[in-house]
Amino acid sequence: MQVPPFSLSEQIQELGAALDQAVLEVLRSGQYIGGATIASFEQDFAVACGVPHAIGCNSGTDALILALRGLGIGPGDEVITASFSFFATAEAISAVGATPVFVDVAESSYLIDLEQLEAAITPATRALLPVHLFGRPVDMERVCAIAARYGLKVVEDCAQATGASWAGRPVGSWGDVGCFSFFPTKNLGAGGDGGAITCRDGALAQTIRELAVHGMPRRYLHTALGYNSRLDAMQAAVLNVKLPHLPRWVERRGAIARRYSEQLGALAAVALPPAGPPGHSWNQFVIRVPQCPGAKACGATPGTCLPSSDSAVFGLPEACCRDWLKQQLQDAGVSTIIYYPIPIHRQPAYADLGYGPGSLPVTERLCSEVLSLPIFPELSEAQQQRVIEVLARVVQPLIVA
Repeated sequence: MQVPPFSLSEQIQELGAALDQAVLEVLRSGQYIGGATIASFEQDFAVACGVPHAIGCNSGTDALILALRGLGIGPGDEVITASFSFFATAEAISAVGATPVFVDVAESSYLIDLEQLEAAITPATRALLPVHLFGRPVDMERVCAIAARYGLKVVEDCAQATGASWAGRPVGSWGDVGCFSFFPTKNLGAGGDGGAITCRDGALAQTIRELAVHGMPRRYLHTALGYNSRLDAMQAAVLNVKLPHLPRWVERRGAIARRYSEQLGALAAVALPPAGPPGHSWNQFVIRVPQCPGAKACGATPGTCLPSSDSAVFGLPEACCRDWLKQQLQDAGVSTIIYYPIPIHRQPAYADLGYGPGSLPVTERLCSEVLSLPIFPELSEAQQQRVIEVLARVVQPLIVA
């Protein structure tokens, strides 16, 4: 049995007729840019996120850029965020001319360490950008309290957390803005790229909406230097069909995560992701393969591991156990993904910021240990059981003392 890390085929089969009809209606309408289809999605998505405003855009990356620009953040400003995330989190900060300031994550959650976040605030800090990584929400009550204390803006990176909530309140409704991605592998995926910004302030929403269409408050009047970042009607049509199913899909992801946790909990050679409080949307189920857990099946004597190529080049902790396990699972038909092998602060694009090896030790260790198991709403019980059985069998050699 082959188990993919993610698949859309079952979802397409289930929703195929509704998707075909929605897309065909857009094609026949001739209204591909703007119009009722997009307005309907924005309205429904705003309701789902518990805010009055949602603005569709081209991608999750553009959502971050538009949000930062809408808040007036630019050259000379600093934005504090986590390095354990996809590159776009920091790239968006740099794209508006500001400087990303990276702080480490908490080992217990993989999320930005709020103690270190507060300690990193300087007179140049303008905003906090917490990342709800893998679908687990950051403690937004604490983030907002810190922001209020220092007069800072809050931009939520919700790219992996559509459908997640903190303290019963949806992510994207806590900060000044929430930024979402509808990349096909996300909890709510379009048929290509897509994104959205959520906010409570009407004036800010209007500013962001204008920036997304060349700074135009009305046709051919340009009051700011914006650019073209619109959610097209075809993607909105797909999202309109899928949005009502989101709560069920998130619930299904949670059930799969619970099954993994219950049946893999006895495996000493891997560390399971912390469950955290209610509200996790489980975009990923990420285990960790600790370094040098004994005489290893990868062939190295403890303490003499040869670094993986990324580890050697970027000065990261060795990852041979994780890489070995990934290959063994692949050979057995279970595909996995590494999120993320190289932290943002060690990427060549940010070499000028001066973050050397060991500057964010928890982040760097996680990047050498994490491995994402297959998880998506349509993952069958048989596929789940296959993942569990193969992982249990493969990791046995790793726990020999």
